[in-house]
Amino acid sequence: MESGMVLVVLLLGLLLAVARSSPSPEPVACAHGASNCTVTNAYGSFPDRTICRAANATFPSTEQELIAAVAAAAAAKRKVKAATKHSHSFPKLACPGGSDGTIISTERLNRTVSVDTSSGLMTVESSMLLKDLIQDAAAAGLALPHSPYWNGLTIGGLLATGAHGSSLWGKGSAVHEYVVGMRIITPAPASQGFAVVRELGIGDPDLDAVKVSLGVLGVVSQVTLKLQPMFKRSVTLKKRDDTDFAAQAAVWGDLHEFGDMTWLPWQRKVIYRSDDRVTASTPGNGLNDYIGFRANPTLMLTVARAVHNFLEKYDSNVARWLAARVPSKLFELHGNGFTTNGSFKGFPVVGFQNRIQASGTCISSPENFACPWDPRIPGPFFYNSGFSIAVSKAPACIVEVRKLRDHNRRTFCDLDSMLGMLLRYVKSSSAYLGNSEDSIIFDFTYYRSFTEGEPRSHADVMDELEQLALNKYGAIPHWGKNRNYAFDGVIAKYPKA
Repeated sequence: MESGMVLVVLLLGLLLAVARSSPSPEPVACAHGASNCTVTNAYGSFPDRTICRAANATFPSTEQELIAAVAAAAAAKRKVKAATKHSHSFPKLACPGGSDGTIISTERLNRTVSVDTSSGLMTVESSMLLKDLIQDAAAAGLALPHSPYWNGLTIGGLLATGAHGSSLWGKGSAVHEYVVGMRIITPAPASQGFAVVRELGIGDPDLDAVKVSLGVLGVVSQVTLKLQPMFKRSVTLKKRDDTDFAAQAAVWGDLHEFGDMTWLPWQRKVIYRSDDRVTASTPGNGLNDYIGFRANPTLMLTVARAVHNFLEKYDSNVARWLAARVPSKLFELHGNGFTTNGSFKGFPVVGFQNRIQASGTCISSPENFACPWDPRIPGPFFYNSGFSIAVSKAPACIVEVRKLRDHNRRTFCDLDSMLGMLLRYVKSSSAYLGNSEDSIIFDFTYYRSFTEGEPRSHADVMDELEQLALNKYGAIPHWGKNRNYAFDGVIAKYPKA
């Protein structure tokens, strides 16, 4: 019981803490100037825990410098990978392989090139953060229709991995569906100076290859997006029993333009997000400052990890019950971070698209505060699984997971303690590495030990969830998430690749 009380006090402190953080660590580090380098991700560890090394790194700040960097690497016949400002992908997409490759960091290519309000076109450099892109667009009266929920991604990085929001309406929720032009630097023969700029636009078949490319086709310099006039959204969260969840999942994406669902299987509950576009004249100055993306005192995060380690080791029934129920209840009391004029006053929350679509206040703030996953402190450490299942198959998968839950409900406590399973919608895409049919994205996190090979409590359940989706229901793993085995044979699941 003592561990449970510690957990309650801890979670209360987390939610009442001031939302500030220290600046996120840089993913690229070099021992000698720009040589003998390593690259990691925002979590400080790749799924296989190996260290990614490279002979050198370059940090171009203009397109001409980027061309020169690609040319130099091509002339030296070195493998090249691009790294972004924060590197939030779990897999080793930024690793050139071996120790003699080159890392090209795009962190200094972070500016808005142009915004045309009349045409709705906006061109930005590839390492511009989503939060800056959204605000620059808003200043011109424009809105990016869809985006991931975390705004600390770069436009180049989120496009490379096919990042998305939640919608089946219109062109859907994948950001790459709103790309109408790209400039990418690719290697070339010596006769062309070892590097060329390829400018792609609508109607160019190569655009469908480049806009979701995992960074293997070249280094993106600029991206042009087709935006929409600014609009507002009205958001309501409502918790219900999961008795009809499978049936609701089949239709929720058709009912609400930005709708999603969060499943708490141990509690047998689902949080339905009704989220729809409303006119700009609708009253409301709502803000999405999602609690999970706020900063917390580093000491508090360290204690949180210690409590989770205790639960893994001693498996207390009471403590696990509290761990499964308390986080979602506290998030619910605080409206998940939605506010109106600075405080949560209940739903619906109405606000402009740039204030609702994404959040991430922990990305940069003073010292002694941090994002929950900051690797510089011994805080939360986890795996993140994400995969898409066709809407036509997803209800059957949900039914099977419910059967697994009902067989031994206690084994799902850990999933609820990490705020359950988020389900979002993504539409079929013409991109070669995009979804070939309308799908539901299943996304969840679970405990990861700092010690390699150390068993996890109920690890078999998480493994079963992943294997059920990937092997029986043909799920496609998210390119920016998952353990390595999820990508085994994945290319066969892309008919256009």
